[in-house]
Order: sequence, then C-alpha cells, then structure tokens
Amino acid sequence: VGDSLLSDSGTVKTESVRNKVVGLYFSAHWCPPCRGFTPALVEWYKKLKDSGKDLEIIFVSSDRDEAAFTEYYAEMPWLAMPYS
Repeated sequence: VGDSLLSDSGTVKTESVRNKVVGLYFSAHWCPPCRGFTPALVEWYKKLKDSGKDLEIIFVSSDRDEAAFTEYYAEMPWLAMPYS
C-alpha cells in the first residue's frame, strides 16, 4: 500500500489504519457498474462509521489518468492510495 494514503484533508500515514478492519475498494471512474456501486458503499460506510465501527476503506484506482481519479475520488469519504 505504501507509506502514505490520501484523505479528504490531505495525506495520512498508512500506519493510521493499523488495528482497523480495512477493505480495499478496486474501482474506476470509467466503469459503469463501479459508478453505480460507489454511492451504496458510501452510504454503508457512513452508517458503520457513525455507529462507531473501527473500519477503513482504501480506494485503489484503476483509472486511466489522474484527472479521472481525482474527480471520482472526490465522491468518496474514505482513504485512497495515491494515483502515482
């Protein structure tokens, strides 16, 4: 995964997810089924976080360029592996 991850507030150390349940979300802006699933996953994630569950999702992009990654990641409340 690397030493750092992206968050909506900048970069965080990968160590921040230690001892949490972690899900890797492989997805892409160009993928219609992925685009349809992401809002449902966002809703599920927020409900679990609001109920106090100690979990994290890390977005692993299959996007073809960084602009598509950035646009798509803006819809997600969780962490992401940097595009580059």
